[in-house]
Amino acid sequence: MSTTTTPHGQPTARTGAARKVTDWLEPKNWILLDVVLVGLVVDGWAGLGWGLLGALFAAVLPILFIKRGIRLGRWADRHVGAKQHRLIVMAFIIASVTVGIALLASLGAPRPITALIVSMLTTLAALMAVTPMWKISVHSAVSSGSVLLIALACGWWALALYPLVVLVGWSRIALHDHTRNQVIAGAIVGGLVAAATYLPLH
Repeated sequence: MSTTTTPHGQPTARTGAARKVTDWLEPKNWILLDVVLVGLVVDGWAGLGWGLLGALFAAVLPILFIKRGIRLGRWADRHVGAKQHRLIVMAFIIASVTVGIALLASLGAPRPITALIVSMLTTLAALMAVTPMWKISVHSAVSSGSVLLIALACGWWALALYPLVVLVGWSRIALHDHTRNQVIAGAIVGGLVAAATYLPLH
């Protein structure tokens, strides 16, 4: 992975800040924020439990799969930069989230919780369709979609979180992991697909 460095090969302060933003605001953390806020708003502590069940399949199992791949030397880090490796990870996550959705539906989870997890699935499917041709930004897509989902489920005040989406996009560009167009496209696709899926289902 390419990073901006000093003449002596040391990362710059800008690169260090960008790395922290990318790590702190990675997709897993956005998913956890989604399920916690939406779950509590929809059905209190019971809703939180439903949301965390969905997060098990949408965030926890995928990150364990990624960490296992790192240990086995299949990819370099948890952001999985190589396109072909991303497709493997995306396929696993789609399978995991599909199982989670089936479990939530069969157990009678509140519709907004199930709709939230389905929105995550359709967003990932859209990104996977684009990835073989172009390295669209998953970080930007997930962060943008997450803010819109929280706004739709909890209130439009959540749009105040959107500067964080911009910050995520900046970090991906600063680290040379994505171009500006890949970041912008990710934010647009992530937001539109997530909202278009959630609205008819919630």
